[in-house]
Amino acid sequence: MKLSVKSLTITSAVLWGGVCLMVAVLNVIWPGYGKAFLDLISSIYPGYEVTGTLGSVIVGTLYALLDGAVGGALFGWIYNCCAD
Repeated sequence: MKLSVKSLTITSAVLWGGVCLMVAVLNVIWPGYGKAFLDLISSIYPGYEVTGTLGSVIVGTLYALLDGAVGGALFGWIYNCCAD
């Protein structure tokens, strides 16, 4: 059985982007929430800093959407190559 690479790409992007968005928004509401997670994310994504502003939330979410999409596409493609 093969996976739909397009569906997996979209699903991974929305899931990872949604997780990072939710943690970042909750960090804006309650400073300190998810600080260790956001520090890890800021060490991976260049230009993203945990400042608790709307701009940083948007930048982190866009990075996460792109990262999730690439990861999902690669996973689906590799899975389909191995499933043959």
